[in-house]
Amino acid sequence: MLITFVMASVVGGAALFLPFVSHIRGLSFLDALFTATSAVCVTGLVTVPTSGFNMAGQLIILLLIQLGGIGIMTLTSSLILFSTNRLDLRHRMQAAQMTDTFSFKEVESVLKVILRFTAVTEAVGAMVMAVGFAAHGAPPGRALYLGLFHAVSAFCNAGFSTFDSSMVGQGSLVKVVTMVLIFLGGLGYYVIFDLMEYFARGDRLTNHTRVVLGVSLFLVAAGWAAFWGLEAGRLGPLDALFQSVTARTAGFNSVDIASMGRVSIFILLILMIVGASPGSTGGGVKTTTFFVAIASIYSALRGHTKVVVLGRRLPQSNVVRAFALIFLYCAFLCVGIGALLYTDHGEFLTTAFEVASALGTVGLSLGLTPHLSTAGKVIIILTMLAGRVGPATITLIFLRGERRSHVDYPEERLILG
Repeated sequence: MLITFVMASVVGGAALFLPFVSHIRGLSFLDALFTATSAVCVTGLVTVPTSGFNMAGQLIILLLIQLGGIGIMTLTSSLILFSTNRLDLRHRMQAAQMTDTFSFKEVESVLKVILRFTAVTEAVGAMVMAVGFAAHGAPPGRALYLGLFHAVSAFCNAGFSTFDSSMVGQGSLVKVVTMVLIFLGGLGYYVIFDLMEYFARGDRLTNHTRVVLGVSLFLVAAGWAAFWGLEAGRLGPLDALFQSVTARTAGFNSVDIASMGRVSIFILLILMIVGASPGSTGGGVKTTTFFVAIASIYSALRGHTKVVVLGRRLPQSNVVRAFALIFLYCAFLCVGIGALLYTDHGEFLTTAFEVASALGTVGLSLGLTPHLSTAGKVIIILTMLAGRVGPATITLIFLRGERRSHVDYPEERLILG
């Protein structure tokens, strides 16, 4: 997986450096590699404006976003499935291991849902957004292109925009559709599949789906209330909601982020760290990991030795993995912040925000990224790759490394706190 994403970034960077691709400011190979990595990792941080690329460059970026958003390994399995109408044993095992939710028999159904839902959602989103862009004076052909580019970018939670100011000044229709696409892309394909089964057959929603929906809606509502209250006079209700939705992994902005207060920026930082949900196009520690940690802490404070969620007991391995993933994510974050402070000597909050945005594959920026040194750009490239590949790789290591011991050791407690 790591090699695949690295190679996609390198190949994408080379493609952006081809003679028929141009940028109004000129383009170094490092900037081309940075842009390609940001697109493949669906992050959205840029060292050069996307609007400066010619049509060929923007289409290459769009293709990289789509590949990275669906997931290159998932896309490969899906293409095999659609070309042969079946998956071989190896690809079934890979896909089943990636989900850790659905049974071996359900893999093909899940993969079909991934491509069909992606295609339909992006197509509908593109058409509606095209209407919004046309209403603001864009010619029909241009409006359709803008709708397609931003629909794919929004659903994949990439945050790339052909406008230098992102969604600042855009109409309400474009902002609303962008939010809907971001939210759907951030739910995860497991949830989408489960919801489709629920409406088609009336099956019971899994606890995973119920937790994802509950936590996602709570974070959106809490962020909306916080931004609307803290930025009264600067943010209207729609822009406050937009920033709450986009902060968790999308990277679009409808206001100048640098103009927001420090408390609001800190809240954005927390939302970026939490991120989207497993199996989605977004990054972060994931909503379910965050929920399991909170539920475990709540149970411990009440003196309970078991964690019960919605009438079901969580296995101890779930709890251990959640805290391990959070610890490792924070370790990556601290290393990235320290390294960037050392190379670029930036202000702490600005540096922390930029690294958290890269690691969470968000794409929001306080303006530091375009001014990074060569070493700083390399650090952010590695951070984006770690954010896109790291959590999934760590999860796979946990899954493959799980061993059931037949030896029971004597119990002895350590003093905590």
